[in-house]
Amino acid sequence: MEDREISDILIRWYEENKRDLPWRRTSDPYLVWISEIILQQTRVVQGLEYFNRFTERFPNVAALAMADEDEVMKYWQGLGYYSRARNLHAAAQQIMNDFDGVFPRTREEVLSLRGIGDYTAAAICSFAYRLPYATVDGNVFRVLARLFDIDLSIDGGEGKKYFTALAQSLLDERRPDLFNQAMMEFGALQCVPKSPDCECCPLNGKCLGLAARRVERLPVKSGKTVVKPRYFNYLYIHGQGMTLLSKRMGNDIWRNLYEFPLIETERAVTWEELSGMAVFQELFDGIEKVEITREYVAKKHVLSHRVIYPVFYEIRVDSFSESMGKYLKVSDNRVGEYAVSRLIQSYLEVRDGLLF
Repeated sequence: MEDREISDILIRWYEENKRDLPWRRTSDPYLVWISEIILQQTRVVQGLEYFNRFTERFPNVAALAMADEDEVMKYWQGLGYYSRARNLHAAAQQIMNDFDGVFPRTREEVLSLRGIGDYTAAAICSFAYRLPYATVDGNVFRVLARLFDIDLSIDGGEGKKYFTALAQSLLDERRPDLFNQAMMEFGALQCVPKSPDCECCPLNGKCLGLAARRVERLPVKSGKTVVKPRYFNYLYIHGQGMTLLSKRMGNDIWRNLYEFPLIETERAVTWEELSGMAVFQELFDGIEKVEITREYVAKKHVLSHRVIYPVFYEIRVDSFSESMGKYLKVSDNRVGEYAVSRLIQSYLEVRDGLLF
């Protein structure tokens, strides 16, 4: 099988079938970087809207570096995997400090930036600078596994090394940008995960997986993510025109996002059980009037390695206790200005829509 022939077929297919996307019309490494980070865990349709909004507010490295982290997180709100936004902000500051505000041009320098790994570095270097580095993402794994009928696990160290070397061997070094885009687009539109249309595939005569009737079984994954249930009891406490918010800290999900005061329990609990807990009673100690106006059991919220079972309690108070001093007190009409998780945002939308 001629490597050059495969790359030529893929590039021809790409030029005829590619989607018109803004990050494909530029060689600006900053814009390429932003698009790649957004698309790591996001579908193109959703990512396009965020890319346009994010780059309009932060059009270059300097604008992003100088922004407040809370504002960056607000513009990222709804995309999930919020460490991506924190890393973008930190890396922009790193570029300003270590590279005099100029986006680095070598693979080694790009890799030194916060949150950038082998795939993203290869993408930036090939798309912005046309350097000969193959990009290997989920789409590329799938195309290669089927095309060469490879049953090595794509989530194991050996498999990743093998597929990376294979992609590099196929790379058209004259047109690394086009080849990498073609490989990823081919996996996204043609060699899709379920029920690909192999009859109209331009590589069907060369596909070993198709010949062996193994397309639907490739690529192979061995690892299984352990999903842990968590039980969140949110206290939406407000009164005197103010609402209490808390900023999530530590090494946990949604770090640096805002939420209502939270009591996490090991299992689902009733209101009677929750209000009888010492942490709850301490929070409301000394308040004369505590009115429970609404209880809302939200749908379970599924993350990659967690399933959140949330309950929201809307609580109106006539004053705020000393224990509540550790929370941020925000005007009711300004709650929407703070970056929150999709779970909190969904609750606010339901509440504002009076859908209880």
